[in-house]
Amino acid sequence: MTTNTIAVTGSEGFIASHLVEALVQRGHSVRAMVQYNSFSSAGWLDKMSPEVLEHVDIVMGDVRDHRSVMDLTNGVDAVCHLAALIAIPYSYQAPESYLATNAAGTLNILEAARTHGTPRVIHTSTSEVYGTARTVPIAETHPLQAQSPYSASKIAADKFAESYHLSFDVPVVTLRPFNTYGPRQSARAVIPTTISQIAAGKREIQLGALDPTRDFNFVLDTVNAFLALLDADDSVLGGTYNTGSGGEISIGDLVKLIAAVMNTEVEVTLDPARVRPAGSEVMRLVCDSTLLKEATSWKPQYTLEEGLSQTASWFCNPVNLAAYHTDRYNI
Repeated sequence: MTTNTIAVTGSEGFIASHLVEALVQRGHSVRAMVQYNSFSSAGWLDKMSPEVLEHVDIVMGDVRDHRSVMDLTNGVDAVCHLAALIAIPYSYQAPESYLATNAAGTLNILEAARTHGTPRVIHTSTSEVYGTARTVPIAETHPLQAQSPYSASKIAADKFAESYHLSFDVPVVTLRPFNTYGPRQSARAVIPTTISQIAAGKREIQLGALDPTRDFNFVLDTVNAFLALLDADDSVLGGTYNTGSGGEISIGDLVKLIAAVMNTEVEVTLDPARVRPAGSEVMRLVCDSTLLKEATSWKPQYTLEEGLSQTASWFCNPVNLAAYHTDRYNI
């Protein structure tokens, strides 16, 4: 790929911060949008090495603000749009903020790309848009089911991306990751909340439902899917591509595997606050990533055990663990 400057939204967060590092390692310059805050915090970007940051232009802004997005995307060669509110439990409490950030924020990105003639936009979706699997593995043709306000807002964002390609020929491609995990992930998710509790010395782990199954993917595999779509020819434009391992594991068995990786024994206690409403719980997700594999050179590189080992090692570093509140439930 000959792209020089790539804009990344949500760059202070989990997946996007890893993507920023990978882009710099490939020789790109990155214009990284960080949500404005009065603390001048750039999130995980603040933890990066000076060698990486010298190639990163950190821009304070907000995807909900049209002018912020227009300024961010002016003159860039591609946009990787990852900014989103993603915590499902909080979407029950603040659904309007999810609509504003996830749907309207994506609309701002698409309109800016249309105005500037941006050569490529990669829009980030989520496997949650599928809801509980009706058929497995889940291909991109699976029906969309809004089982949470979060899912509904992401379906709206995906449809905006589709409509802007069909209506205005905006060169957008949608990447739909299944459950990504790894260093820097928020403790709202099951893997970091389990690992961080164990790393903090707890042996009674508080979790929600244990029966649902998920297709877990190490963050560097997800990042490589973004890179693959940046490198792909124009035949991918307008398309939606799943990225996942194709394997599934129940939350209960996952906890046992994490305990084995961390060489410890744990007891799981049900925390009612972590249980979704019955109709909102997605019971089964498993990915069919055939389309992505056929369109690009992408394939997963990390087994679940390898990814969990790297993630556990990161969390067991006291400096990293100190950034987490293992004594409270993060929604």
